[in-house]
Amino acid sequence: MSLRFPKREKLKSRKAIEALFLEGHSITKFPVKVFYMPLSEAATNQAAFAVPKRNFKSAVDRNKIKRQLREAYRLQKQLLPANNGPKFALLFLYINKEQPQYAHLENSMRALLNKIIDENN
Repeated sequence: MSLRFPKREKLKSRKAIEALFLEGHSITKFPVKVFYMPLSEAATNQAAFAVPKRNFKSAVDRNKIKRQLREAYRLQKQLLPANNGPKFALLFLYINKEQPQYAHLENSMRALLNKIIDENN
C-alpha cells in the first residue's frame, strides 16, 4: 500500500460529512476524536481533518495541527483494510486546547484506527 494521500482519499462531500455527524459512530483517544461510518460504494477509505476555530483563533495554528493530523494518518492508514475489507468515511477532530506534540497525535491515530478495525470485525 502506498503511503501517499491522494485526492480520491480526501473526504470533501458536504452530504457525507453531515451524515457522519448524524449517523456515524465516534471514538475518542485524547487529543483526537474520530467520527466514522462504513461506505458501501467507495473504492477507498476517505478522510477529513478538522480543528475548531473556537480553540485556535489563528488560522496558522489550525493549519499546522491539520498538517500534523494528515501526516499521522498518512503514515498509519495501512492499518485499515485496503482491498477486501469495508471502506470508511473518517473525520478526525482535534479536541485539545493546546498545541499538540506530534508523538501524541501519532499514538492516538494508531489507537483509533486499531479500535475502528476491532469494532468492525
